[in-house]
Amino acid sequence: MNLLLLEDADFIAADRVVLRDRRLVHMQEVHRAVVGDNLRVGRIGGLMGNAQLLRLEAGEAELHVSFDQAPPSKLPLTLLLALPRPKMLRRVLQTVAAMGVPKVVLINSYRVEKSFWQTPFLEPEAIREQLILGLEQARDTVLPEIIIEKRFKPFVEDRLPAMVAGTLGLVGHPGDYPPCPRGLDEPVTLAIGPEGGWIPYEVEMLAKAGLQPVQLGARILRVETAVTALLARLF
Repeated sequence: MNLLLLEDADFIAADRVVLRDRRLVHMQEVHRAVVGDNLRVGRIGGLMGNAQLLRLEAGEAELHVSFDQAPPSKLPLTLLLALPRPKMLRRVLQTVAAMGVPKVVLINSYRVEKSFWQTPFLEPEAIREQLILGLEQARDTVLPEIIIEKRFKPFVEDRLPAMVAGTLGLVGHPGDYPPCPRGLDEPVTLAIGPEGGWIPYEVEMLAKAGLQPVQLGARILRVETAVTALLARLF
């Protein structure tokens, strides 16, 4: 945890917070904080700054906080992601939050197992928990927007073209396609498929919506690796 993220409910005054949960445990066991120490803090959806530990007890800590720093800029990216298997979903959500992705659309695919959509990890609070872990890692305060689209064809035909408009649309997919571009500074809409990749029908549908296939080479990557590799290459 490189940043203590503060919720509105933590505030007992404009410049005072009280912590009683895992953040308190982290302060005690990892930071080994003592009264008078300064810690990096951020308010979810707001600014970052510093906190001074005023009081530390077994069950709670009180901090004086001040905020004077904007969070880091987000990537100019909308990420379309075929729903990964549940355990991988948690890691991917942390990764996209840490890397500064502002919007993620979780979509269906032929190779996405139906059972994946039943996972409790798709509950709003479970998603938020993983995003916060990613923000804490990267020192950011702004949660990515997560959109869930369970029906591939209606989404791609009816809503995706407007989403792609004004951006460079790309589909990460192994095959005889152009290499993924590097070092862009323009808005991008990027689609990354499931384990095993998109089926040809899906690649065709995405292309009709304005997303052109690109590849990273002959190796087949795990979804979490492909996300990191493509974002690092693009930006």
